[in-house]
Amino acid sequence: MDHLSSSQKKGKEEFSFLPLVHDIIKCMDKDSQDVHQVLNELKNKFQETRKLISSMPGIGVSPEQQQQQLQNLREQVRTKNELLQKYKSLCMFEIPKE
Repeated sequence: MDHLSSSQKKGKEEFSFLPLVHDIIKCMDKDSQDVHQVLNELKNKFQETRKLISSMPGIGVSPEQQQQQLQNLREQVRTKNELLQKYKSLCMFEIPKE
C-alpha cells in the first residue's frame, strides 16, 4: 500500500542516485562513450544535493544544541499544560447547561 503523495515521490526520486549508478555500469559494460555524460550527471546531482542540504534550516546546530532546544520546548509544553489545568480548575469557563 503506497501512501506517499506525488510531491513526496518526486522528492525521493530527486535524491535517488541508484538509477544513475546503474546507467554508469551499463555504459561501462557496453564500452559506451556516454559514460562521461552520465558521470557528469551524477556529479551534478551530488552537487545539487550538497547545496540543498547546506541550505536547510538548523543544519549548523550541533546535537547538543538540538537536545537543549528540545528540552526547553518540552519544559514550555509542561508549563503551559500546568497553566491550562490551573485555569480549568478555576471554573471560570462554565459550560452552559441546556
